[in-house]
This record gives sequence, C-alpha cells and structure tokens, in this order.
Amino acid sequence: MKKIILLVGLMTLSSASWAKELSLPNFIDLAKQTGPAVVNIIARKNAEEKTANSTQPNEELFRFFGAPGQPQNRDRVSGGSGFIISADGLILTNRHVIDGADKIIVTLLDRREFEAELIGEDEASDIAVLKIDGKNFPKLKIGSADDLEIGEWVMAIGSPLSFENSVTKGIVSAKGRQIGRQQYVPYIQSDVPINRGNSGGPLINLDGEVVGINTLIFSNTGGYMGISFSVPIDVAVNVADQIQTNGSVQRGLLGVGIDNVNQAMADYLGMDIPRGALVNQVSGGSSAENAGIEVGDVIVSFNGKPIKTRQSLPPVVGSVMPNTEVALEVFRDGKVKRLTAKLDALSDDLQSGNSNSDNDEVNVGIGFSVSKLSEQDKERTGESVGVVVTGITEKDVERANLRVGDVIKRVGKNDIADLSGFSDAIDAVDEDEPLVLLVKQGPGNTFIVIER
Repeated sequence: MKKIILLVGLMTLSSASWAKELSLPNFIDLAKQTGPAVVNIIARKNAEEKTANSTQPNEELFRFFGAPGQPQNRDRVSGGSGFIISADGLILTNRHVIDGADKIIVTLLDRREFEAELIGEDEASDIAVLKIDGKNFPKLKIGSADDLEIGEWVMAIGSPLSFENSVTKGIVSAKGRQIGRQQYVPYIQSDVPINRGNSGGPLINLDGEVVGINTLIFSNTGGYMGISFSVPIDVAVNVADQIQTNGSVQRGLLGVGIDNVNQAMADYLGMDIPRGALVNQVSGGSSAENAGIEVGDVIVSFNGKPIKTRQSLPPVVGSVMPNTEVALEVFRDGKVKRLTAKLDALSDDLQSGNSNSDNDEVNVGIGFSVSKLSEQDKERTGESVGVVVTGITEKDVERANLRVGDVIKRVGKNDIADLSGFSDAIDAVDEDEPLVLLVKQGPGNTFIVIER
C-alpha cells in the first residue's frame, strides 16, 4: 500500500514539475504593458435627412432605430480598434473601420477623447493611418511577422462588440494566407478570439511587440469560430511609411499570370517536389518579358526569398517599389535559371469573361471536345489563335477544372494555332502521359493537368 501511495505522490510531483517547466505565459503583465496604447475608434458619417417612406439601402435598419413616419436624420456610427505607434499620436487601424467617416473619435484607456485626422488609407491592404494631437502618448513596440513561429502564443486587445479594451489570446495557426482578392497581403492566421469591433486592433507577441493588425474572421454565423486573420505589421508599416512620405502606396509588378504546381505538374516538369509559382502568362512589354521569363517557367525564388506556392509570390513582389531590380530563380527544362528583372508599377484593372461555344466541333476521344475559334470567341476572350472547349465528356477532365468556353493555347510545349495543330499536338503525347494544357480561362491563363 505504501508503494502505491509513493507512486501516486511521484506522479503528482512529476505533473507539477512538468507544468512548471512548461512555463505557460503570463498575460497579466503583457496586458498592463500594452493596453494603454490600444484605442477605441468611433467613426461617424453624417446622414442626410430622409423620411421613413424614402427608399435607400439598409432601409430596414433605419426603420428599426427610428420612429415610423418621423424624419430619419441620425448619423451612421461604426466602431473598431486601433493602436498608437508614435509618441506624437500616429495610429494604425483598418481602413474598413473608418471608411467614409466624416468624423473620427479616438478614446484612450484613460478615457481621454481626441478627434483624429485621417492621414491616408490603402484599400488593397485595408490599412488606414490616423493622427491625434498631443505628445508623450503610450505607444506599442513594432515587431515583425517574419519572426513568428507556427504555434507561438499571441494576444489581441480591442473592442469586440463595443466591449472596450478586451484581451484575448491564442496561438499562430498559419502564415502567408491569401484571402479573397487581397493577394498582396500574406495574412497571419490564428485562433485568437476576434469579433466585430476587434478590427484594427493589435496582435501582440510575448515580447510585447505588435506583429499584426486584426482584420478578418472566417465565420458562418457572423461571430468567432476559431479562425482569425491579421495583416502582418511589416505590411502595415510599409503602407504607413509610404502614405506619410508619398501620400499613396506603390507596389511592384512583375507582369505574369501564375498557378500552383501540383504533383502531376511537378512530375511532368521533373521537379523533386511541388513548389513555386508556375507561369501561365507573360504580359507583353512587361518586366517579366524583358527579364526573359517564359510561360512554363516555375518561379522558385524572388530576391532571395523561396517561393513555395502561387500565393507566396504576389506579396513579396508587391512589397518592392517599382523600378527596383530584383533577382529571380526559375525552374526551366530540369534546372534552375537565374534572371534579373526591373519591376513595373502595379495598376488596378480587372477583366471578366463568360463561357461560350460554337460549331465545327471535334471530339478527340480524350474526355472533351473542341472547335475552332469563332469571331465571337475571339472577341470574348481576346485570343486570336487556339481552340475552344465545347464539351466535357469525362469526370477526370471535369475534376481537372477544364471548362466549356476555355481556349486551349498550348498542349505540352506546343503552341496551338488551330484545330490541325491541336490534333497534331495530342497525337504527339504518349497515351500513358498526362495532358498538360495551357488555357485561357476567364480573365487569365491557367495550366491544367489531365491524368489519363
């Protein structure tokens, strides 16, 4: 019996010792140290006088807050968070927190209120820079998201659901996430509880340094579900510096369309593992064309930074100023080739495309059918050569994401001018090899690999 009791005692001591060695973080001192530099933001937008019978967006919302039949002249109010980064009152927050505001009120932890000036904003990164008058404000130390490790503890402070200066904590779940069309922001993913009102607040490491700006959550309910996203502080500081210096944000442009490299494509290209950004389009006269980048190249390094996936490339390109020379490494014909490019300036332009098909259909017996390009196809896609996909007959092709209306521009390494060229290119591919197609799909080019 004594042996059993002794064993239990040893197990208890061992558990206590293990907990001590684990040294779980103490967020008390961290919250005291950083909390005073975090601010609550109220953004007011003046409302024009309207009656309850007038029609407008969000009419139901105005009815809910106003009395029926009475003039509706309430200001529109939204809120969020921010943090001070300089003793003279420079503040970082999210653009969407203050978007369209006529008046911005900032409240500090000590209850002092200030009307803030909007210095500038950047839609692509969702960053805004504010300024309040004064001196000797508490400020946060700036860290770097590059130094963050997966599994590292982080803390958030903000005003979720208007509960000011709320502290939550969690760990870094992933880095370099791309959300929607914001491809120039490599988001930090964490499981830190974030809700409406946290936007613009800091993500802080255990050294008391801000490493990100809490911006988005993934949710089916509108509330926290364990997946939160933050803009890396490196991106935010770069944006803030440019706004203060130039009044706007400039980003580098390489001038390529890119895909991910999957296992089938890696095998086809002779790569050891799937990695890099596969070039599916090179814009005429672009930095990429001048540097000698070709369709089919895989960009594996940009200015010394490894490119692991397609999502890795746009943020690092966008972080470099136009007219800067950068070093590139591309995988081509089984080996790595080094190139130098002088970046262009990024501009905003979007294109859209719709599917269409025409006659003169040819079924090549490989799971889909094609036809020559009609004048409508050429006008719709902007392509003058190639063949258009008119039908999908096998599930493998459908799963590979080939679509009716796509224009096939290349089979393997053979450019396709017309139906005859397409048939010849198909015949040249061994039956046990995958079909590697370069297609125009929607606004850009993409590579598709069809296993056979």
